[in-house]
Amino acid sequence: MPIDAAKALAAEPRSGEITWDRRDVQLYHLGIGAGVPATDPDELRYTLESRLHVLPSFATVAGNGSPGVISGLSMPGVDVDLARVLHGGQSLTLHRPIPVEGSATATSRIAAIHDKGKAAVLVMRTEVADADGPLWTNDAQIFVRGEGGWGGDRGPSARLEPPAGEPARTVEKPVREDQALLYRLSGDWNPLHADPEFAKLAGFDRPILHGLCTYGMTLKAVVDTLLGGDVTRVRSYTTRFAGVVYPGETLRIRMWRGDGSVRVAVGALERDDAPVLADTVVQHS
Repeated sequence: MPIDAAKALAAEPRSGEITWDRRDVQLYHLGIGAGVPATDPDELRYTLESRLHVLPSFATVAGNGSPGVISGLSMPGVDVDLARVLHGGQSLTLHRPIPVEGSATATSRIAAIHDKGKAAVLVMRTEVADADGPLWTNDAQIFVRGEGGWGGDRGPSARLEPPAGEPARTVEKPVREDQALLYRLSGDWNPLHADPEFAKLAGFDRPILHGLCTYGMTLKAVVDTLLGGDVTRVRSYTTRFAGVVYPGETLRIRMWRGDGSVRVAVGALERDDAPVLADTVVQHS
């Protein structure tokens, strides 16, 4: 079996130094659609260096750009075909606001492996800290088709009860035709998002948008709409990738207020609101 669960879970964590600066932050923000309209004061907080603050989802690309998916596939005990891999979900916990420029130590390991029968799910955990202490913790759920069935633990269910009532806010965000090409410049070079031939090998008609690009676009919509544009209020952000987005489509983002949280559902408008992000929660102050 290409995945040796015992070996992967027992492997020593990998640590490395990461750095980022304001250009990395600005490029990431542009990659998730910030800057429209270009002179809007609210958008300049994401694009102009003199006013810059950092959307917390930048943590998924800070330093080396890899969201944990590609790096997770190179861990001991893991040897799988990239064409069978999908990003199943993402969880981010913020320990304090992310600085515009910084250097830190990122420590990664396989935290869990779940047997879903027809697939395996690897949980790649990355903990990042600088000289002042912990900054953030990322968990990437890596879905590998055809690698389950060895009798392992199925793991917890990520499914939540649907939000009750009508959403507090609904916004629609267009995805540019070149969105994936711009987003990948932040470091996620998976050819699934750019190469039509590779996309066909993976079972798609054409390249799809990075799930983490949708993830960032959605968090920005929540911050701008319900959190007064204050990125420092975000405490954690979790989602399950329920479907794909094709560049050129429109995201319909529905938001429900809770006690210190926002529930979110995202669909592809042109495909009758086909689910894109589900079981999505933003915890905030």
